[in-house]
Amino acid sequence: MNYTHCAESISLENIDRQNIDPVIVELGELFDSHGFELALVGGPVRDLLLRRPAHDLDFCTNAHPEEFEPLLRSWGDGFWDMGRKFGTLGTVKKLPSGREAQIEITTYRSDAYDPDSRKPEVSFGSSLEGDLSRRDFTVNAMALRVPQCEFVDPFDGFSDLKKGILRTPIDPYRSFDDDPLRMMRAVRFVSQLGFRIAPDAAEAIFDMTGRIEIVSAERVRDELVKLLNGSYPRRGLEEFVESGLADYVLPEFSNLRKTVDEHRRHKDVYEHTLTVLERAIALETGEDGPVPAPDLTLRLAAIMHDVGKPATRRFEPGGKVSFTFHDAVGAKMTKKRLRALKFDNNLVKDVSTLVAKHLRFHGYADEEWTDSAVRRYVREAADLYERLNRLTRADATTQNMRKAQMFARAMDDLEERVIELKKKEDLEAVRPELNGDEIMTILGISPGPAVGKAYGHMLEYRLDNGPVGHELAVEELKRWAADNL
Repeated sequence: MNYTHCAESISLENIDRQNIDPVIVELGELFDSHGFELALVGGPVRDLLLRRPAHDLDFCTNAHPEEFEPLLRSWGDGFWDMGRKFGTLGTVKKLPSGREAQIEITTYRSDAYDPDSRKPEVSFGSSLEGDLSRRDFTVNAMALRVPQCEFVDPFDGFSDLKKGILRTPIDPYRSFDDDPLRMMRAVRFVSQLGFRIAPDAAEAIFDMTGRIEIVSAERVRDELVKLLNGSYPRRGLEEFVESGLADYVLPEFSNLRKTVDEHRRHKDVYEHTLTVLERAIALETGEDGPVPAPDLTLRLAAIMHDVGKPATRRFEPGGKVSFTFHDAVGAKMTKKRLRALKFDNNLVKDVSTLVAKHLRFHGYADEEWTDSAVRRYVREAADLYERLNRLTRADATTQNMRKAQMFARAMDDLEERVIELKKKEDLEAVRPELNGDEIMTILGISPGPAVGKAYGHMLEYRLDNGPVGHELAVEELKRWAADNL
């Protein structure tokens, strides 16, 4: 990230009243009319200074939930109180632009943490400055009192924002001990904002990585997702690994660094993986394309596609190195890890499938596939076809220009052949030209294993020969049945 350019774009003028969404001031006026303080806090203030859109608005107040609940119910267009025990109530406000603002308001807090849990024992605080001291980083410990639009920055977060530094408002050891998830938030902000972690905070994270184990898998997963979907995911992942957090959260990925061959008989798998991620991201599409950015499935597959290599590396005679079956081994490892992180079952299936099939295309450049092989490739990839092709292209990181060009041409050729075949048939939904009922009628058999065998043969026949028509399909079925039933 160009920090000079970033610093030039950050200005206190950005929080001038004319740059602030009117709904923020309106809500401040409502609280003020009832004698309550209200301040916009955290990420929305940071994003206002960075001229980034803020989708959620977080506020804090000296009012207690039972005091400001009636205000939210009458002012907002919806209401929720799932965070009531933490002093938080929420609402949604429809704006003139048509957008809906998600709003949460929390009473000033002064938390005390149990060392064995990241859930605080909540006690209400008495001041805005005290509330800001319990936040994760100084760039998130700034506030804007409303309706007067007074900027509050007790921990010099504005200066850290201009420098692109993530620093904790209090001693980092105490901050990360209170809430270990803040360590994951640090590497996530590296990815999202391109910032660097302050040396004392980085040292504390390195010393305390084991504390992340008390955090729920779901909360850790959510931070990892935000990291991968950030603007600078490579930088975030490098910090993730260097800090030691990856050893606990995604050890299969951090273990790639151990697959370094000092004799340079094969490429550095860790560096290769980071490059594959960058190349895959570059192949994502706009909203109307087949793989809209950011695509979590593709990005996860990119960082996990070679995790099977450490376990399968073999040094062969003659100085060669092999990673036989690393695709299959890696797919199993990926499935296990993503399940442990509580990812959605469909995403787990898709990512592990991409890892399992990421070598499927290799060999096409050496020997062009038959139409039958192309049909099988598309059918096996199914709705992952576009992602699989992008992962395959991204994985071709050879520095040999001749090989790189040959591989790219082969991929282009395959995709063109698929387009032509799709004009003639639906490759994703290839079915035999005879269904089960027709098979039973033609052969005069009842439901049972024989029907399944016949159906399987006719599917293979369809993949090998394409659409041949009902008459030829019947002839082939009878020919097969004469030899096999």
